[in-house]
This record gives sequence, C-alpha cells and structure tokens, in this order.
Amino acid sequence: MKKSFQEINEKIMKGQAVVLTAEEVADMGKDHSPAQVAGKVDVVTTATFGPMCSSGMFINTGHANPPIRMERATLNGVPVFTGIAAVDLYIGATENHPENPAYGGAHIIEDLIAGKDVELEAHAKGTDCYPRKDIKTTINRENINEMVMFNPRNAYQNYPVAVNTSNRIKYTYMGSLLPRLGNANYSTSGELSPLLNDPGMRTSC
Repeated sequence: MKKSFQEINEKIMKGQAVVLTAEEVADMGKDHSPAQVAGKVDVVTTATFGPMCSSGMFINTGHANPPIRMERATLNGVPVFTGIAAVDLYIGATENHPENPAYGGAHIIEDLIAGKDVELEAHAKGTDCYPRKDIKTTINRENINEMVMFNPRNAYQNYPVAVNTSNRIKYTYMGSLLPRLGNANYSTSGELSPLLNDPGMRTSC
C-alpha cells in the first residue's frame, strides 16, 4: 500500500495519523503482514534517546539588518561551526561550553526544539556585502528560518558502556560519568540496531 507524503501530512494536520514507535511496529509485525502494517501505520518514530557523538543540528538564523556573515559564533556560550554560509550554523551535540563541561550542544538542541530562547553571539571581519561585525541576540524556533537534526550514525551504531570507578566526576565527550560507578553511559540505536536485533545476520541491508 502506497501513501504519499501529502496524504500522511494531511492526516497529521487533522490529528488522524497513526504513529507508532519502531518497537511497536516490530511487535505488530509478528501478527500482521508487511502490507497490513503499512496499511494501518502512517508514521514510525525511530528516535534513539541516546547521545551519539555524530549528532547535531543545522540552524539557519535568517539575516540581521545590516547583515552579517558569521565567522565565529556561540549559542549560550557553546561554540558552533560557522563555515557553511552567511547565517548557517552547525551545533554538535557533544560540543562543550568552554567553562562548564557539564553543559553543551545537546542542551542547546533540546532547548531549541522545546521552543526556549537561546542567546546567539557572533563576530565577523565585515565586508561590503556583509558589513556588520558583531551581533548579540536571542533566537528560538519561532524566529529562525529552519532547524535540521543530523544523525549520520543513529541507524546502526552501538557504543561500549562507559563507567567511572574513580572518586571524582569525569567529564567525557559523551557526558558526565559519576564517581564509584554512579552511572553508566551506553548509546545504541535500539530497535534499528542490526547488532542487537539481528546478531546472526539473518537479514541484509
């Protein structure tokens, strides 16, 4: 059964779309054929809820007046990459605040998705077409052009579990590890992971 993006989007707008997680669809597949599942389900969510080192977000802030071609920028003090276009930014989920290792890109991404305000500060040398050299303003999902999540490894990657046996907090690029085995950090793509769900390689990609 084929469904167009337009048909699915219309059902979403009307509140009629059937949305299931990947785990729920896998369970449904035990009692239904692929065609039956496709006929009943409109959207399958595949979020991993795990911090992946490759995850991030592209952000187009829109132009200021006068315009600036951002060359160095931070969001809530966290450095972001500016070498794309004039007002395009990329924030990596594991980028840290230089003075607060417990805060970083993942927090920024979460705040933007939640609709919270984030402070943007940017600097440039200034050119004839982009004369502005500095800007400090507040952005959120309502006043920027677009936000695009980018997760190149979330469909397959499994990370070894990380723990901390020392007596102090250890700040790693994947998050804070509490002392004396206080927590464990493990990232996986869950239902999408072939290593967890098909270790015998019975299916092929």
